[in-house]
Amino acid sequence: MVIKKVDKNIEKDYSLNPHQGSYVNLNFKEYQNGEYLLAVFHMVPDKSLNILQAACEIAAESSTGTNFLVQTETPFSKKMNALVYQFDEKKNLVWIAYPWRLFDRGGNVQNILTYIVGNVLGMKQVSTLRLIDVWFPSTMLEQYDGPSYTLDDMKKYLGIKNRPVLGTIIKPKMGLTSSEYAEVCYDFWTGGGDFVKNDEPQANQDFCPYDKMVKHVKEAMDKAVKVTGKKKVHSFNVSAADFDTMIERCELIRAAGFEPGSYAFLIDGITAGWMAVQTLRRKYPDVFIHFHRASHGAYTRPENPIGFSVLVLSKFARLAGASGIHTGTAGVGKMKGSPEEDITAAKGILKLLAKGHIFSQSWSKVQSNDKEMLKLVNEDNVHHLILEDDSWRGIKKCAPIISGGLNPTLLKPFIDVAGTVDFITTMGAGCHAHPDGTKAGATALVQSLEAYEKKIPIEKYAKTHKELARSIEFFSKGKKDSESA
Repeated sequence: MVIKKVDKNIEKDYSLNPHQGSYVNLNFKEYQNGEYLLAVFHMVPDKSLNILQAACEIAAESSTGTNFLVQTETPFSKKMNALVYQFDEKKNLVWIAYPWRLFDRGGNVQNILTYIVGNVLGMKQVSTLRLIDVWFPSTMLEQYDGPSYTLDDMKKYLGIKNRPVLGTIIKPKMGLTSSEYAEVCYDFWTGGGDFVKNDEPQANQDFCPYDKMVKHVKEAMDKAVKVTGKKKVHSFNVSAADFDTMIERCELIRAAGFEPGSYAFLIDGITAGWMAVQTLRRKYPDVFIHFHRASHGAYTRPENPIGFSVLVLSKFARLAGASGIHTGTAGVGKMKGSPEEDITAAKGILKLLAKGHIFSQSWSKVQSNDKEMLKLVNEDNVHHLILEDDSWRGIKKCAPIISGGLNPTLLKPFIDVAGTVDFITTMGAGCHAHPDGTKAGATALVQSLEAYEKKIPIEKYAKTHKELARSIEFFSKGKKDSESA
C-alpha cells in the first residue's frame, strides 16, 4: 500500500504494509463527530521506518493491534482501530483518533492512559514519543466524573473572592513530631495564611504518628480560627499502601471533628495511581481532592523524548475528578517549567473553553453551540461562578496549585505571568525561612498580596510593613548568593 501526500506542491510516497494500512486514513473528516478522542504526539521514528509507518504502528499498539496482522480480526474489531488522520513530517507531529468506545465504560482514566501512553512509550520503532495534547468530545465527557468540590467552594468556605488561596507546605518536609508539625500550622494560620498541606511523603512515620498529627492539627486549627476569626483549611496526605488504609485515613480525619470544608484529601496521584484518585472523588464528593504530581517530571519535562506534557497530565486530572493539581511555577520558582507549558496547563483546567498546545478544549457535556453553554462560556471569561446548579452541562473547573521555590517577592511576578488569581499557592521555605519565623513569613505573604491588590510596588509597601521588608531583604540576598556561588 502506498499513500501519497502533497506538501507545497511536492508529492511524496509513503509505503505501508497491509497491517499498517488498516490504521491510517488521511482523508478522514469525521474525527470530531463525537466518537473519537483525539491525540497529538511529537514522534521521531526509528531509522528503519518512515514517519507514517511508525505512526501506524503506534496507532495499532495503542488500540486494537500488535506488530503483525492477525487472523482473529473481525469486521467489528476493525471499527475500534485508532486512525492516523494527519501528520507533519517537518515538525514530527502525528494526529491519532481513538474510538472512545475502546475505553472502560466506568469513566476509567487509568484505562485510557493504559492505551494511549501505555506500551507505546516502550516501543523500539520510535526514538521520541511525547503526547503533547488530547481532545475529549462532549459525548465522552458525559461518562467521566470531573471535579465535585472545587476551588470556588473552597474560596466560599474561606470567605475570600478575587485573590489566590494563600497556602504553605510544612518544612522541613520530614522530621517534625506531630506536635511540632501542628505548631508550625498554627504559626502560619495566625500569621494570616489560609491553607496548609502535608508534603507529598507525609504518612505514618514513627516520629509523627498519623493519628496524633490529625488530632493536633485539629486542635491547632480550632485555636487559630478562634484567634483570627477566619476559617482555615488543611490538606492531609491520605496516600497509603492499600485501599483499606487510605480509606481508614480519610475516615480518621472525618471522625476528628473537622468542620466540612476545613480539610482536603491529598493523593500522590501518579505514584498512588489513578484508581486512588477516582476512588477518593467518588467516595468523598464533598471534599477537595488534592492531586500531588510527585514523579511527574519523568514524563512531563519538555526535554524528555518519551512521555506527555503537563497539559495532558492536568487534563486527565480534571477528567478524573481532582479538585486541584500542581501545575508548576512557569519558571518563576525553582522547578523546571515555562509559561508555555505550565500556564497553558493551568488555563486548560480552569476554563470551560480553553486553548491547549494543539486543540481548543470545550469541557461542555452538551453541544458547544448550545445557547446556555455559550452563555456559560461568556460568564466564565468574565470570572463569574458557573456550573453551580447546572453541572450536567459541563465538567467543573480544576484548580492549579502552585508550589516550588516561590516566596512573597515572587507572588506578583507569578500572577502577572499566569494572568489570573484563581489558584492555590503553597509556599514552603518562602514562608518558613523568614528570619523572624513562620508567622512573620505568612504575614509577609499577606502583605505581598495586599501590595498587589493596591497596585503598590512591594518595595514601597515594605517601608511600612516590616515582615515584608525582612522577606524582601532575606530572599534578595539569597538570590544574589546563589547567583554568585
